[in-house]
Amino acid sequence: MGTASSLVSPGEVIEDGYGGEGGEACEIPVEVKPKARLLRSSFRRGPRVIGASFKSTGSVDLEYAAEYERLRKEYEIFRVSKNNEISSMQKKEAKLDEENKRLRAELQALQKTYQKILREKESALEAKYQAMERAATFEHDRDKVKRQFKIFRETKEKEIQDLLRAKRDLEAKLQQLQAQGIQVYDLNDSDSDDNQTTVTAAGTQCEYWSGGVLGSEPSMGSMMQLQQTFRGPEFAHSLIDVEGPFANVGRDDWDAAVASLLQVSPHVPQALWSNTVRCYLIFTQETKAEFDVFIKKHSPVLRRMCEGLGHFYLNVCFPEENAASYAAERKQEIERSSVCVLFVKSTVTSSVLEDCEEAFVKNPDGHPLVLYLRTGEDHNLTGPTRQLLERVNAADKAAKIKVVDHDGSAEEGADLIFFQLEKVIKQELLGLEGADADSMDSGMEEGREEDSGDVLWDLHDEQEQIESYQQACSSSSSSSSSPQLGFQKYIDRLNDMIAAPPPTPPLLVSGGPGSGKSLLLSKWIEQQQKHSPNTLFLYHFVGRPLSTSSEPVLIIKRLTIKLLQHFWSISGLSMEPSKILEEFPRWLERLSARHQGNIIIIIDSIDQIQQAERHMKWLIDPLPVNVRVVVSVKVETCPQAWRLWPTLHLDPLSPKEVRSIVDAECQGMDLQLTKDQEKKLERHCRSASTCNALYVTLLGRMIISSVSGLSVERSLEQCLQCQDTMSLYRLALKMTLNSLNTDRERHIMREMLCLVCASHNGVSESEVLDLFPELELPVLSTLLYRLNRLCVVTLRCGLIRFQHLQAWEAVRLEFLGGGSSSAAYREKLIQYFSQQLGQDRVTWRVADELPWLLQQQEDRTKLQLSLLNLFVSQNLYKRGHFSELLAYWQYVGKDKSSMATEYFDSLRHYEKSCEGEDSMTKLANLYETLGRFLKDLGLPSQAVAPLQRSLEIRETALDPDHPSVACSLHQLAAVYVQWKKYGNAEQLYKQALEISENAYGAEHASVARELESLAALYQKQNKYEQAEKLRKRSVKIRQKTARQKGHMYGFTLLRRRALQLEELTLGKETSDSAKTLNELGVLYYLQNNMDAAKLFLSRSLEMRQRVLGADHPDCAQSLNNLAALHTERREYETAEDMYERALDIRKKALSPDHPSLAYTLKHLAMLYKRRGKLEKAMPLYELSLEIREKSFGPKHPSVATALVNLAVIYCQLKKHSEALPLYERALKVYEDSLGRSHPRVGETLKNLAVLRYSIWRCTFGRARTLRLKSFSFMFGK
Repeated sequence: MGTASSLVSPGEVIEDGYGGEGGEACEIPVEVKPKARLLRSSFRRGPRVIGASFKSTGSVDLEYAAEYERLRKEYEIFRVSKNNEISSMQKKEAKLDEENKRLRAELQALQKTYQKILREKESALEAKYQAMERAATFEHDRDKVKRQFKIFRETKEKEIQDLLRAKRDLEAKLQQLQAQGIQVYDLNDSDSDDNQTTVTAAGTQCEYWSGGVLGSEPSMGSMMQLQQTFRGPEFAHSLIDVEGPFANVGRDDWDAAVASLLQVSPHVPQALWSNTVRCYLIFTQETKAEFDVFIKKHSPVLRRMCEGLGHFYLNVCFPEENAASYAAERKQEIERSSVCVLFVKSTVTSSVLEDCEEAFVKNPDGHPLVLYLRTGEDHNLTGPTRQLLERVNAADKAAKIKVVDHDGSAEEGADLIFFQLEKVIKQELLGLEGADADSMDSGMEEGREEDSGDVLWDLHDEQEQIESYQQACSSSSSSSSSPQLGFQKYIDRLNDMIAAPPPTPPLLVSGGPGSGKSLLLSKWIEQQQKHSPNTLFLYHFVGRPLSTSSEPVLIIKRLTIKLLQHFWSISGLSMEPSKILEEFPRWLERLSARHQGNIIIIIDSIDQIQQAERHMKWLIDPLPVNVRVVVSVKVETCPQAWRLWPTLHLDPLSPKEVRSIVDAECQGMDLQLTKDQEKKLERHCRSASTCNALYVTLLGRMIISSVSGLSVERSLEQCLQCQDTMSLYRLALKMTLNSLNTDRERHIMREMLCLVCASHNGVSESEVLDLFPELELPVLSTLLYRLNRLCVVTLRCGLIRFQHLQAWEAVRLEFLGGGSSSAAYREKLIQYFSQQLGQDRVTWRVADELPWLLQQQEDRTKLQLSLLNLFVSQNLYKRGHFSELLAYWQYVGKDKSSMATEYFDSLRHYEKSCEGEDSMTKLANLYETLGRFLKDLGLPSQAVAPLQRSLEIRETALDPDHPSVACSLHQLAAVYVQWKKYGNAEQLYKQALEISENAYGAEHASVARELESLAALYQKQNKYEQAEKLRKRSVKIRQKTARQKGHMYGFTLLRRRALQLEELTLGKETSDSAKTLNELGVLYYLQNNMDAAKLFLSRSLEMRQRVLGADHPDCAQSLNNLAALHTERREYETAEDMYERALDIRKKALSPDHPSLAYTLKHLAMLYKRRGKLEKAMPLYELSLEIREKSFGPKHPSVATALVNLAVIYCQLKKHSEALPLYERALKVYEDSLGRSHPRVGETLKNLAVLRYSIWRCTFGRARTLRLKSFSFMFGK
């Protein structure tokens, strides 16, 4: 025991102590430490331990090894068991996660279902309460009418009984007196026809009836026919309105006419051509001093004023020394100009004569004209100058030219021109009724907000879309495009697809790049607007990627606002980007149910929208029954999910269409291709990339633009080497560069196109002239003219933009190296706009371009600094670019709270420098803008402070009753509504309402806005009865103000439309132009502008007589409208003559039973009656009765009205016996058609009773007179 022989050597077989089988011996690891301790213990000093041996030491080691093995096995068992438990728990966890996800999905579905049911419940409750309110109102009105008629009938019956009783008493007394032999005859007491109790003479009074009954106009039904209470010239082809509320124009016809005017006419230019005040200046060497002073001193002032109002300003002038080389450009600029100014003294040159002939003589009504005539002691006009002034004077029939005579210094003359020009720009071009620039600016902003309620949107975006549509229409209607492209077959197919029964998915118009999709859609919209006036068209033309027109939130917001504008209100629209996209289908469904006709939405190049498939999810949902959607895409970029929709694919052009397009382009330049050239062209244009509309049009224009000296053959050879549109565009750019005269011009063209390419939305002409000071306007005009002819650039909303996406791509490849050099040009634009920002010139252009350019340059620091310029952010927000502003802050890396903090700090810093009323007013506007912005962000708690600060400043700086204070109260109340503090909101809304009523009156649009807000608040509180009353009042105010202004959208858009119509009529004389003049006269008539209405109605009559002939029915319409105008002005003789002429024409041209003939008859008879010519009026009323009987049948209420009118005339002529059967017949028709309880039945009964009483009095009076005369004769004898 304890010997070394007991140790097991490696390789020996041992037996398992636990009963296991034997196996090969293995080395057992033995720890060193125990051994070391054991050895050390043997050398310790002290007595030796008895019984200790080496064997005992080894056994201890074996015991440790066995314990270790046992523990290791237990650990392994424990570890495996725990691993199994962990895997089991993981499986359970995964299973629970799956169950949790399923339950969450079910919960979300249930929540959506609950929200949907809740909304349906709320809408059903709202409809229920509205129906109950309408029913209660109807019952109340019916009961009220019944009570009034019952009281009226009982009162009149009592009066008749009293009169009959008095009559019997008088007869009894008379008999008693006669029996006593007393003479009672007295002329003053006679009851003959001369007595004032008679009711047959016009204008006399009846002592028994209050007011004239038969002698005056009958009330209710008959009054509507006999009185011309409401004025009303006719719109073209309008129907007769026999029973009002308008006497001459039916309400439905007027609404239809207004709806047709709302459709944008494709050929009507804006009041300002492309949003630019273009001042064309014509001067001579003698007046160059005035010209120089004006350019240096006054031109910057006008530019600053126009840019502050959202427009561009540009002086256009061609110096005399090189004007001859710019003949085409001069003519084009005169056509585009907003105002022309002529500086003249005594002599003129040939170029000045040409410009004056074009601007002042040929088209004097085309635009405002200012003539500056320098006079003095040595002032002697030469022969050409005198002849020019005489021709100008002769052409100015309407005396519109503003003449400035001056004999002082040049600086004083320039001042006079400036004052006159400033007045023209403010009043005639911008429609601002003579206020200074600052007040106009603020007024304009307030007006925009008022027109659109709390919804903010950009008029520049709207104008860009209008101009895009107009340019597409002008291209499709030109001789070189529309007929040759074969669009009619596609238009017919589009009409068939639109007319398909619902439900109809969106219609897809597909084609390759440049295939003519935009031209087709614009042409189709133009035709549909003419043939379907009740259809509402909403269109959007998407521009190049990353531009404003391709922003999905702005697109949907614009379409929503355009949709809501047709239903009197656009309040309630959210500003949050996600909600705008989410709520558009709901608005579309709600408003389509209220629209009588169809709604068609057209989105061109929808595939250019950023993430179109994600943002346009509403296209996949089922559309309302009366809604159709048409979208256009390129074949290669169309999303896969949209390819299942009904598709109209534009095929490549046929050889015949290719040849016709090129021939049309060549005919414009008197150029004829040879047969060999035509064959080459036909062989070349056979592939898909060379037979699209854009390629062929560009090819034709490049062939004829041989200004560089190349022959047609050489130009054709170069063009035929290009196999696609991109390469052809690049060749066009090279040809244009080679055609320029100097290297400087080539450099400027290259730089300008690169700047346009690198910008957000383009650059303006004035910005190009600022960026290149050495560039002169004639050179720029020539360059733009050539690039426009080659389909490279165009002017849209005052900005130079690319006409097509391929042109933009060609410039990137040709001049920017595929976009690698864009950063340098963006930096140049950043420096330019930053310089304007440093000069405190924060225009809409700075707000549009600078933040976007800094974002593209990835300069977050400068971007944040530009956003913290409060006026930049205010400009973006007030123009509705909420999503864009929010995206900038997200790019900077700021959340909502930190962004609000940054704005607060900037405002406090700005407030320290504010002194004076103007600066405090701007500060209040900034605080209000910040509050509204935070409210739209969903931060009502942080929005309260800036809005309260804005309210405090306005109450202190202005006045507690100032309208701006009402605006602050309104915005603060809106925050409390969002915060669900309805009591505070109600109090603030009521204060704002009181201030608005005191400031504007009870029937102003601001009052309507406050009423709508209060109604919405009461709706949220379930106070449906109060909400309905306020909503009814608001609708009445809006309808009344809109009718007074003559336009659904308000006076501003009416003025703009009137100016458009006026410009349209300046072209050649056609029946359409005459019709437009007539409509324009009606619009001015409804504005109470009688002088302007007379001018346009007279011009319409003259043009119709020249174009259609003096006996055409349209001439009768103009005569009728002029007669109504003269009647309104109490010029009865002229009105009578015109009515008679109109009646003669319509008798010859129309059938005897035509409603228009009865229309003229009625109003001529009314005029005769008003002038006391009853004998002339009677046959007209009889003829009108016959026409109505033939047109409507003998039992129509209109026939009864005509019967009453004729009966009134008979009564006034004292033909009572003839009037009686007419009244009885009218009473029978009214009772059969309208019911016995209708008010007109009561009126007719009243008139009939008075007539019978009058007949009886007349009969009794004549008998009594004869008896008295016989008594007198007997007693006298």
